Amino acid sequence: MELLKRKEKSSLTTKVLQFGEGNFLRGFVDWMIDRLNKEYDWNGGVAVVQPLPGGITNLISDQDGLYHLYLRGLLNGKREEETRVVECITDAFNPYEETERFFDYAKKPELRFIVSNTTEAGIEYKSGGKDGDFVNSTFPGRLAMFMKKRYDAGLPGFIILPCELIDKNGDRLKECVLKYAGDWNYGSGFAEWVNSENYFTNTLVDRIVTGYPRDRAEEMCREYGVLDNVIDTAEIFHLWVIEGDKKLAGEMPFHKIGLNVIWTDDVTPYKKRKVRILNGAHTMMVPAAYLAGIRTVREAMDNEIVFEFMRRGIFDEVIPTIDMDKEELISFANDVTERFKNPFIEHYLISIALNSVSKFKVRVLPSLWGYIEKTGREPKCLVFSLAALIAFYKTDDANDSADVTEFMKNADIGEILAKTEYWDRDLSMLKESVEKYFGQINAAGALKAMEELLA
Repeated sequence: MELLKRKEKSSLTTKVLQFGEGNFLRGFVDWMIDRLNKEYDWNGGVAVVQPLPGGITNLISDQDGLYHLYLRGLLNGKREEETRVVECITDAFNPYEETERFFDYAKKPELRFIVSNTTEAGIEYKSGGKDGDFVNSTFPGRLAMFMKKRYDAGLPGFIILPCELIDKNGDRLKECVLKYAGDWNYGSGFAEWVNSENYFTNTLVDRIVTGYPRDRAEEMCREYGVLDNVIDTAEIFHLWVIEGDKKLAGEMPFHKIGLNVIWTDDVTPYKKRKVRILNGAHTMMVPAAYLAGIRTVREAMDNEIVFEFMRRGIFDEVIPTIDMDKEELISFANDVTERFKNPFIEHYLISIALNSVSKFKVRVLPSLWGYIEKTGREPKCLVFSLAALIAFYKTDDANDSADVTEFMKNADIGEILAKTEYWDRDLSMLKESVEKYFGQINAAGALKAMEELLA
């Protein structure tokens, strides 16, 4: 079977630089850009930059940037399926091996947008970095270097659309860039250019992207008649909320083709609802379900004990901490559970569990702490999920940065809870409950421990 390839060279103009070659951006942003090209003649290409030394840009390049995206789910109560070949990626490369190729894009006048998804841990500032040290810098540090090349070339700035699931992701990214600019003596002119010529938007993204269909890939390739090593899969539902000057919407006019993209003056309520309920449900449920021998979200939803554990956590412990219309929150939570039950989706828990410590801090801890502040009591399901998280990191299956994995595996519970570097606060007050639940998980198994919790 031949590999998926272009029949002719792409004529698209590369307008987007994308930090991240993973499933989510390809199943969300690149899908939108591909539709904009084909339905509105936007003519925009995407250059994909691999954010970590290990990645799949080589596989994407082997296929000339092409891949199949398979969408399926429930739409207005009906099962819907759609497959398309996404054709907007014009370049994909590993900047650790081709650093100059990366910086060359800064000098291209037609480049206008920067998109990123480097996980919650990606937008960070670390003091002591060196200008020009691409390999050892953070993502914001590399972006600062890139933008300095742009500034030195006398070119206009960018519209920057970070997709990391952290509050005020655009503001945080800009703050880090300016800190590095100060450390590296880029000068007041550069700082003024960053502030006046660039738009760092705060965004919210929402689509369950399940990635490469390991169990069906061979069968799907036979159906397509070509070999595709980077097939992507996702649900039908999508939402992108962008906080920024609404005049910018015209530069990437998704609204012209009916996509669910909202430009707003304040993304906060949309983000809080989504991160606390949808992402929070994933992060609180996954470690416990995985320890119980469950491997996909659908299996978890079909298990009465795991489903009830998640349901109580969301409806009884998370929703009361969110200061929004309660009926709207309940409706959103009901939609979330329906999306989790999507009969087409095989969303692997181990994929969701990537970098779980940073995800727990962002997605679950605000609800856990908010519940304590509001009621004076500990939220049992959310505290149990913290114990399950710690138990999960004691296994060999946890996938995080080397330092986090090593610490979580070898430290005791007291040391983990007191690690303010991970949680942004000392969680030692939860030690008694976490140790109790941790002991029950180890003694009886996660499923039995959940059942006892719910009794």
